[in-house]
Amino acid sequence: MDHATVVVSGTKIAEEIGTSRSEVWRLVQQLRRLGVEIAGHPATGYRLQAVPDLLLPDVLAPLVRATIFDKHIHHYYKIGSTNAAAMEAAAAGAPEGSVFFAEEQIAGRGRGANTWHSARSSGIYCSVVLRPLLPPSEALIISLAAGLALHVAIQAIDPKLSPDLKWPNDLLLDGKKLSGILTEMNAEATRVRHIVIGIGINVNQASFPPELRDQATSLRLSTATEWSRVELTATLLKSLDREYRNLLEKPEARQSILRRFEESSSSVRGREVRVEENGGFEGTTAGLDARGFLQVRTAHGMRTVLSGTVRFLK
Repeated sequence: MDHATVVVSGTKIAEEIGTSRSEVWRLVQQLRRLGVEIAGHPATGYRLQAVPDLLLPDVLAPLVRATIFDKHIHHYYKIGSTNAAAMEAAAAGAPEGSVFFAEEQIAGRGRGANTWHSARSSGIYCSVVLRPLLPPSEALIISLAAGLALHVAIQAIDPKLSPDLKWPNDLLLDGKKLSGILTEMNAEATRVRHIVIGIGINVNQASFPPELRDQATSLRLSTATEWSRVELTATLLKSLDREYRNLLEKPEARQSILRRFEESSSSVRGREVRVEENGGFEGTTAGLDARGFLQVRTAHGMRTVLSGTVRFLK
């Protein structure tokens, strides 16, 4: 990429990376299968023509310099789940700010028992490791901050878009799901050991499987424009870094997150819902409490939603 206009012989490449010309040919073929456009062949040399929109550490690190995410970026072409990889790495001591990206997930997970459709190199599938000095009871605020960070990132690139935050972990466009956030935690009774925030974003999908067409959308479908996944990812990580630092350093940040989440959500106040929790109940949403949990006014009084699925009635 540093010498994209230069024709380089297979012999020269082989010498530089310490391998044979036949191995260079094999690697070139592998890169081509991944979507990298390389002109030439062993007799004439190779020239890089175009690199696909891959979320590679060497590409992203310079764009997120001075954030907590710039030093430990991991990239996979195919993986089961970035959240599973991040949780395993965090348990083994991975530093705060470690980020795990996948071009494709074969076992992507959503909230509860849901799966996340992860078309190859069409969306952003990432998980970050955080180690906040917080008690477990306050972990929800970090998930809400992540939703806000994504909301801010999308509007920074296209101010005309107005994504809608659905408590606690979805981002909607035109009433359809654009993004989901899955937060998992390892904690003791009084402190968080680590939190993994998984973020799945539908970016350049041109279509979805039949069972998802009425429920899901992508930035490309909503704007009729192809988006740079690299640009959106870098903007998201910088936005998430700001939200996280403010939360840990500024006493007023918690109230700011709750206020801005409510302002960016059409559903946390005045929406008729059914909550699938403790046998299920219905009511009208009445804002967030001090910890970020959803309040629902029912015929029998105010109830707090701790973990149930919230479904709109209208």
